[in-house]
Amino acid sequence: MPAKRVIVDGIVLQALTVLGNDTGKDFQELTDEAFSDLLKKHRRPAGLKAALKEGLRKGAGERGPPKSRK
Repeated sequence: MPAKRVIVDGIVLQALTVLGNDTGKDFQELTDEAFSDLLKKHRRPAGLKAALKEGLRKGAGERGPPKSRK
């Protein structure tokens, strides 16, 4: 997994630490959940599997209704 550095305000970090202690989650689990929720909010896939499913949904919607046979 690639690593990135993120600068977090001290007050926010303290609140995240308390939340992590209350929920039993570590910082990585909290950030994974937050970024996943952010991607869902903006209707972006969060991985290859989700991207493939989204592509199938979009592809099926673009075809339009089936033509009737006579």
